[in-house]
Amino acid sequence: MDFNPHFHINGKVGWSTFGYYLSERPSFTLDPLLHAGAYYVQEASSMFLEQALKQSTDLSKPLRVLDLCAAPGGKSTLLQSLISNESLLVSNEVIKTRVHVLVENLIKWGVTNTIVTNNDPKDFARLENYFDVMVVDAPCSGSGLFRRDPDAIKEWSEENVKLCSLRQQRILADAWPALKNSGILIYSTCSFSKSEDEDILDWLSENFEVEGIQLKTKAHWNIVETFSEKSNAYGYRFYPDQLKGEGFFISVLRKKQGDEYFNYPKSNKKLIAKPNKNEEATIRNWIRVDQDVDIIKKDSHLYALPSNSISDFLQLQSSVYIKKAGVLLGKMAHDELLPDHELALSSLFSPNISHIDLSKDQALRYLRKEEIKLEGNSPGWAVLQFENQNLGWAKILPNRVNNYYPQEWRIRI
Repeated sequence: MDFNPHFHINGKVGWSTFGYYLSERPSFTLDPLLHAGAYYVQEASSMFLEQALKQSTDLSKPLRVLDLCAAPGGKSTLLQSLISNESLLVSNEVIKTRVHVLVENLIKWGVTNTIVTNNDPKDFARLENYFDVMVVDAPCSGSGLFRRDPDAIKEWSEENVKLCSLRQQRILADAWPALKNSGILIYSTCSFSKSEDEDILDWLSENFEVEGIQLKTKAHWNIVETFSEKSNAYGYRFYPDQLKGEGFFISVLRKKQGDEYFNYPKSNKKLIAKPNKNEEATIRNWIRVDQDVDIIKKDSHLYALPSNSISDFLQLQSSVYIKKAGVLLGKMAHDELLPDHELALSSLFSPNISHIDLSKDQALRYLRKEEIKLEGNSPGWAVLQFENQNLGWAKILPNRVNNYYPQEWRIRI
């Protein structure tokens, strides 16, 4: 990823490959590259998830990864950037009102090997021994955010800490069967409360067979290594007065019970509808030739999924509620593809498709879903770009340009 050169960078985040500190917070909303999915805005301490995953997991292997409490999507976009193309990320959000922003951010990220689900953690128990890695960024009392969000202080109470601790235990217990033997659990909170952090590690050790994993840190990072009182499990605390980041806690454990393999039931791939040969040929003209994807049809819509994940898709479809899978390509009408916004932002997008570069003023008008004027372009579908990054579709007509940016995503300022 090429970082936006218009930002004033104030150094790299030491524990992150792609993370940068900024000298000031710009108006991200008015940067077209944010809407193109060229980068994601995330708090620095949370980026330590990269170290937790890299130091505990062989990322060269195809993995099944579950981000259990995923909205708005910061950890999911980071996880997807680290796993291989042959791996699968299941990004789950329990709360229906929050799953939409998760879907939006993953669409903008533009990848095919991600499935978004909207399920309670207990639903994943149906997928016994399925996941290699489970990330639980648990809902918490939020004391680690006091510096950034003074209003969080008013909402904090000892009673809420107790409720959060019980909720965290329920989430972990309900989803635990889905993690395979030798699988990795990465647990994190934005709380300083011991009962939500180290005590949870002891609770896991008392109720399940686990072993803690020690992570390597550098002294100048000023990350504080801690140990749980009873099981001596490793935890890592981020204090805002000691490093450039907000309050954060993270720990890594390995499961030591269950089976190491998921027993796939015999799947019937005939249950998946396919486009006919003419439709398939038409659609392939819109997709990069180096992408190994299967095209499936649901109702009138066409989707692209990695060819190696079809069995996983079928399994997940039979076990949990899927909100989004792969890339929505569009739908056929009169032997032509009406392309969806997802295709424009995805890694599948063919460079042979007509594209038009916009100025920043034009790009912002497009993102506000306002009328834009373009001169001297051939009629038909075109992708509008800003600094070589796709923003979305427009239909060029003889006397006007139809703006197809999603109404619900438009900039309102």
